[in-house]
Amino acid sequence: MSEKVLLEINGVSKSFPGVKALDNISFCVKEGHIHALIGENGAGKSTLIKILDGIYKPDAGTMTFSGKSLSPRTPLDAQKQGISVVHQEIKLVDALSIAENIFLGRPKTSHNLIDWKKLNREAQVLLDSLEANLRAEIAVRNLSIAQKQIVEICKAMSYNVKLLIMDEPSAALTIKEQEILFRTMRVLKAKGLTIIYISHRLEEIFNLADEVTVLRDGCLVDTMPIDNVDRKRLISMMVGRELENEYPKEKVAIGEVLLDVKNLCRGRMVKNISFQLHRGEILGIAGLIGSGRTETARVIFGADKKEKGTVLIKGKELKKQTVTESIQNKIALVPEDRRSQGLILGMSVKENISLVGIDHILKNKIINNRLEKIMALNFINKLRIQTPDEEREVKYLSGGNQQKVVLSKWLAVDSDVIIFDEPTRGIDVGAKAEIYRLLVALARAGKGVIMISSELPELLGMADRIIVMHEGRISGEIYSNDATQEKILDMAISH
Repeated sequence: MSEKVLLEINGVSKSFPGVKALDNISFCVKEGHIHALIGENGAGKSTLIKILDGIYKPDAGTMTFSGKSLSPRTPLDAQKQGISVVHQEIKLVDALSIAENIFLGRPKTSHNLIDWKKLNREAQVLLDSLEANLRAEIAVRNLSIAQKQIVEICKAMSYNVKLLIMDEPSAALTIKEQEILFRTMRVLKAKGLTIIYISHRLEEIFNLADEVTVLRDGCLVDTMPIDNVDRKRLISMMVGRELENEYPKEKVAIGEVLLDVKNLCRGRMVKNISFQLHRGEILGIAGLIGSGRTETARVIFGADKKEKGTVLIKGKELKKQTVTESIQNKIALVPEDRRSQGLILGMSVKENISLVGIDHILKNKIINNRLEKIMALNFINKLRIQTPDEEREVKYLSGGNQQKVVLSKWLAVDSDVIIFDEPTRGIDVGAKAEIYRLLVALARAGKGVIMISSELPELLGMADRIIVMHEGRISGEIYSNDATQEKILDMAISH
């Protein structure tokens, strides 16, 4: 393995009004290595990547790439110098073919006409080099998310990239798709490409990386070979303290049935679903992406209309099965995509917290600003939401703090049943521990919690009982003290 340095970052700093995002960052990335870049939300990872990508200009410091001074002015300038970023959000045109996407804006021409044979041939060479098993002519709309990421990688490689930066690439992937992505990364590494890999999933870091750099609060904590650090120490470096228990589950007395779902059906994704949720219980729902977990939650909450079946809350059937009826009966849904479905990003923390419970702060049908502020400050303090004040627009908060705002919205109306769909997706290790403590506090208060998650370790660590879904049906149920990842996966892929 090469020990030659490809990228050298020396004393890089960057400030924004009121925030020092990066403070004197220095480390090296070796040629042909997979170098993990980790840290909590707000640690400075995104700012550093945007400097490498030419979006931001550093306030101080220098960078060297392939032995030359590096100071990209735009992402295109960075690509021309051999640096490309594959973002978590796929930026492809679904209606176009793989080949057209790879060479978008740079068509292969002959006699001033597009040479389709040459376009497809050169795209196919890139695909084959990654052992992708894809045809260049097929439309991107027909690809899985993992396959689309491979197209993004091919697009980067078409610029003769030397350094590929991958920002949370596995966040929305199934287990099978993750395996495809990881295999592709190993192929790239074997070809001598250098990768900076950003992920909150530490198991991936240990599985893929050669070195790891940890950032905290805009400062460099350390850079080291991955073989020189274990999971516990890495978490401690990220959060600045030791997490004694990554999953702070407590034994809580299980009470009466709160939610009773009977033979619920909707289309292909929700087929004859039946289960009960008790007071004080954290019920996990596992399954591969596409198994019907989110669709089931949306039907229970009334966001999607059921075709048949019943939902009872404390023995009372919900007749209309609408969102309004669910809220009136104290059922809450913290959605998978908090930014587009759980929050209004342009509104303040205060306004988002009071959205559902707005009736509690009305005086003569007009919002009472004093009562709204009291409500917001109560939850900001109770849930330790990190914000300068209640007027801060919620789009500027970290993922973990945004999740707390969504939860506050439902706690403000004293919800009894709270459905969390991927509660820790895109959230760092320290913030995850806080979310877990909030789940335990809800169970302790006699609430019923449903926790849908693709991360089996957190289900095993936090749930009292786990039901597993496969192709719209419940394929199994297991209590956490008997559960293992292998047993859950066996149920999740069973036919």
